[in-house]
Amino acid sequence: MQYNEHSAVAIDGIAIPTVKTEFISANILEVEVGTTGHQGGDSGHGGRTYFKMEDLASTDMRVRVNNGEWIDLMSEGPVEIAFGGDCELDAFINALEFAVETLKKQC
Repeated sequence: MQYNEHSAVAIDGIAIPTVKTEFISANILEVEVGTTGHQGGDSGHGGRTYFKMEDLASTDMRVRVNNGEWIDLMSEGPVEIAFGGDCELDAFINALEFAVETLKKQC
């Protein structure tokens, strides 16, 4: 990691405090993430969670939506995901923890 930059992103007019950092190797991957935290219910209560990944240099990264074609993100820009609500925040954290555990076991 090269730096941690604090910022904010607005979704549905709600400001989400974020932290952005770079991961540098033979590539450079920037990640920005943040949440308003638990707000006491569903999306209507103002809970928002944000996650962004962006290739800054030589990151072979692709995305596919709705089983469509794979899109090469080296030329297309960042991937951003937003969630609304408390249980969505919890589910996203659990999903990321599962992903980390699985990838570490497969290394």
